[in-house]
Amino acid sequence: MELDLELDKAIKLVKKHRAKRVMLQLPDGLKPRAKEIADAIESNTGARVLIWGGSCFGACDIPQGLNVLNIDLLIQFGHAPLKC
Repeated sequence: MELDLELDKAIKLVKKHRAKRVMLQLPDGLKPRAKEIADAIESNTGARVLIWGGSCFGACDIPQGLNVLNIDLLIQFGHAPLKC
C-alpha cells in the first residue's frame, strides 16, 4: 500500500507562510522517510528543513525549544488535526 504523504499540502503551507526554517515532526513509522520528505520540501520551497528526532505522541506533543532554533513553521505528519 502506497501512503499519500500529501507533500503538496506541506509545500503550499511553507510557501503560504514564507517559512525559511521548517521543523518536521514524524511518528516512528514515518521516520525512515524523513529525508525523502525533507528533500521534497526543500527542493520545492527553498526552506531549510530540520527533522525532530525525539518521541512524538500526537498533535498535542509539540517539541520544546523551537523558538531557540528560529523555526518559522512546524509540520506534523501522521496526526489528526488539532481542533483549537
